Amino acid sequence: MIDKTWASAAEAVGDIPDGASLAVGGFGLSGNPIALIEALLAQGTRDLSIVSNNCGVDDWGLGILLDAKRIRKMTSSYVGENKEFERQFLSGELELELTPQGTLAEKLRAGGSGIAAFYTQTGVGTQVADGGLPQKYDGAGGVAVASPAKDVRVFDVAGTAREYVLEEAIVTDFSLVHALRGDRHGNLVFNKSARNFNPLAAMAGRVCIAQVEELVEPGELDPDQVHLPGIYVHRIVEVGTDIEKRIERRTVSTPAAREGM
Repeated sequence: MIDKTWASAAEAVGDIPDGASLAVGGFGLSGNPIALIEALLAQGTRDLSIVSNNCGVDDWGLGILLDAKRIRKMTSSYVGENKEFERQFLSGELELELTPQGTLAEKLRAGGSGIAAFYTQTGVGTQVADGGLPQKYDGAGGVAVASPAKDVRVFDVAGTAREYVLEEAIVTDFSLVHALRGDRHGNLVFNKSARNFNPLAAMAGRVCIAQVEELVEPGELDPDQVHLPGIYVHRIVEVGTDIEKRIERRTVSTPAAREGM
């Protein structure tokens, strides 16, 4: 039997070196692999290039690595909830490759599936395809690095000629993900919104490290309920069901809104 369990988050991330590239799961604050992120922070790893839908908030998720200035570059689709992110980017301390959300998801999936690149309509006619998006500022208001132009081709789809832009797949050195449940073989089950980017991030990492709330024995998971097969997962750490989970924006409905329902 292949037992992929590790004793602690610290041991599981212990060989991630400075300068590594990481794909990190999470959708907003849902499904953030916080125990692995905290272990990475504690060991002092820096100069990281991270691919994730977003960068957490100022004091949680990937935001704690950002606050400690451990991240060199972010590849993300949404960066609007982190003031420190804004400060570092505009001051030239952080590089950003802003990517449409669906495109980012497919770039990760493609990387994990052995697909080098793909064409998509998303971004055609914008700076995503034409180039010129600021990726790094010079600290004085100027653009130090801008995104390059991408290949655009015309394909006949369903009898209509349309333009498509070439997007390259993403493969990273490591991936960090959070799952509701997993077995010792690495098969994972995700919970609701945590499933949005965690399986894709897991696929893209050459070494995938998963924290799970509940670790079960092989055979206990219904094969029809497995969201990600263990072939993609290399290390598993059980973190327990009482692990902290944050809500990004807590709201309640107003009486007027309830009356209109």
